[in-house]
Amino acid sequence: MSYLEWAESQLAEIELLISMFPTQEELEMTDQLALAELRDYVECSDSADSPPACRPQFLLKQKLDTASMQRTDVILSCAYPSEYPSVLPEVTVRCSGLSRAQQTQLHTDLNAYLMENCQGEVCVLSAVDWVKDNLRLFINESLLTAPAPKKESASPRTQEVFSRLWIYSHHIYNKIKRKNILEWSKELGLSGFSMPGKPGIVCVEGPQSACEEFWSRVKVLTWKKIMIRHREDIPLDRQGEDSGPIESIDSLRKFTGFEEAMFDPHGNRGNHMDLGQLYQFLNEKGCCDVFQIYFGIEGR
Repeated sequence: MSYLEWAESQLAEIELLISMFPTQEELEMTDQLALAELRDYVECSDSADSPPACRPQFLLKQKLDTASMQRTDVILSCAYPSEYPSVLPEVTVRCSGLSRAQQTQLHTDLNAYLMENCQGEVCVLSAVDWVKDNLRLFINESLLTAPAPKKESASPRTQEVFSRLWIYSHHIYNKIKRKNILEWSKELGLSGFSMPGKPGIVCVEGPQSACEEFWSRVKVLTWKKIMIRHREDIPLDRQGEDSGPIESIDSLRKFTGFEEAMFDPHGNRGNHMDLGQLYQFLNEKGCCDVFQIYFGIEGR
């Protein structure tokens, strides 16, 4: 298939979804410019055989009934690669009723289903139907197997740990992924930064449980390559050598809030950053040693 044929299939599916989910509360196009570019590309008779620069991205919002008779909000975040439907779309499911392990398993099962049954065909509606059928099972199982609340005992409480994760990706271009990284770090109370482009770098710091939750969400997205290149774990509730105050999460942070950091973007697509500026940024934060861990060379 050509880019134009792929684009025609994408536009047809989006228009079908808009007709089925006509309100903003059901379907939210997160990039209206990308949709307009896609429509112009399809409708222009002399379109060149190359895709628009922006890719369609949208949120499908559903409400499901669970065993507890409560309505559960579910959001499917969808993005089209240029070659969709010859390749699978990027679909992320968000639901507060799922544990971290359930979230990971859900994405694994969904991708396996789409790979087996929908390769080469538009499949967002199939993904929605699958999630409706299977997410309810995940949530109901969680409710049925959840242990009864235990009374507090005198057993020692779990020691809190501060973590800092240095994540490396082959690249970070996708606007939805970049938005997710910013939103999830804020939601989980993490500080740090993300550097889009090629390569992509993300640093998050805060309570260990929040860092692990962030990593569990990020790693199940579709990546060419992503890994934790380095991590720092510091147990709290310990006195310093000078018997000073007990350390706290905030006292160990090296970043204030979370930001997307850009360092003089350049290259044909503006997707390469100035690594010298990155080194200076890390040096100012007291993290310059991690530059050699990432790139195998000492910065200057």
